[in-house]
Amino acid sequence: MKNLENITDTNLVLAYQSGNKKAFNVLVKKWHLQFCKFAFWMVKDTDVAKDIAQESWKVIFDSLTYLKDPTKFKSWAISIVNRKSIDYLRSNQRRTKSLKKYHQEQFRVNISEDDGDITFYKEKIKEAIAALPKNQKIVIELFYKQCYSLKEIAELLNISVGTAKSRLFHAREKLKLIIKK
Repeated sequence: MKNLENITDTNLVLAYQSGNKKAFNVLVKKWHLQFCKFAFWMVKDTDVAKDIAQESWKVIFDSLTYLKDPTKFKSWAISIVNRKSIDYLRSNQRRTKSLKKYHQEQFRVNISEDDGDITFYKEKIKEAIAALPKNQKIVIELFYKQCYSLKEIAELLNISVGTAKSRLFHAREKLKLIIKK
């Protein structure tokens, strides 16, 4: 196993479970940046995202020997990052709400008359998305901002494709109602 970088995640997990500690290092090198990006997308703070990714690696390190299906490493690991991000958001919900309110007020003050209509609608859409339940908001953002397919979203969130599709549909319907008001 001299060239671990060319080995699949499945083989790396199996190698680690067999006692090859270098395989874990290769997994970290391969996935750490993606975990940071995913956490950043959730929490919108670079330093916090790095901390979440690091905490996720601790959980992965402690649990990787017990992973029964190594082919599911990607979705399993990203679901850990997702849960850690959600835990962070829940624990800091008040602070996040007050920061959002401050940013919205600052944003409204800086609107110029030329782009006022476009900015107004963008802000309304952001507010409407923020008003959605977390499970629908995550699916909307993964689908539209991150350009994940429904199948990929289902894998990331550890839900069925039908559930992902349903959440996306209901989120769109709620957005329509919120925006019409």
